[in-house]
Amino acid sequence: MLNKFRKKLTQVILILFFIYFSILVFLYFNQRNLLYHPNENNYSGDKISVEIKKVKILTSDNIELLGWYHEKNLKDYKTLVFFHGNAGSLENRIHKLNHFKNMDLNFLIIAWRGFSGNKGNPSELGLYEDGQSAVDWLIEKGVRKKNIILYGESLGTGVATHLAQNKDFAGIILETPFTSMIDAAKTFYPYIPVKLLLKDKYENSKKLKNINIPLLVMHGEKDQIVPFQMGKKIYELANRPKYSYFTKYDNHMMEYDEDLIFALESFLKSLN
Repeated sequence: MLNKFRKKLTQVILILFFIYFSILVFLYFNQRNLLYHPNENNYSGDKISVEIKKVKILTSDNIELLGWYHEKNLKDYKTLVFFHGNAGSLENRIHKLNHFKNMDLNFLIIAWRGFSGNKGNPSELGLYEDGQSAVDWLIEKGVRKKNIILYGESLGTGVATHLAQNKDFAGIILETPFTSMIDAAKTFYPYIPVKLLLKDKYENSKKLKNINIPLLVMHGEKDQIVPFQMGKKIYELANRPKYSYFTKYDNHMMEYDEDLIFALESFLKSLN
């Protein structure tokens, strides 16, 4: 009787192990499909009210990136480079871009490889290359590095943080940042060894010590995708000068209301 029970228990354990192992294999080979969502669309239908020029930016590995460029005053104004999050197209950010028209600001927003009709497949190293190519494109146009502001939205904070290391950009803005993709993945997969499986780690918190330019961190306490504590931790680890805009009710997609706009404009003025 006891031997029969042991045999049955062994079979159950083996079945559970096989199921768990199968989940690990699935997650490993499909992780980038779970992380990057180029076809997700939450576009609200807003019409862009700021004048933009569609541009093509060539990366060093010969991928053409779609960009929207707004040039108001190249000589006297700062230029903001917007790195969007892991889902959707440039159209999904129109409601944000429209607010920039009232600021003394030029801006460039790019779509990642694999997004908005661009060729290629997104990856951590690929997005770093895309971000660097956007900065290089501006420099070739005559924009000085000290007049460039990096703006990262969610996943884009990983690119902005990476590029800002040991550079003399004008400043950096991080909207709903995460400490690392490892930490973020653990919140969704607490029983999975994500540190061993994850290919794209985006270790933001480790890079903050190398950033010595003015920083603005924006995050809402109701964020259900990137825990608010991560944004708070990023702010705590950052070097000065640093500023924060933390709200009680914003979710992951922060509300571009008067308070947020005021925080943005105040930060931009501080850079002058």
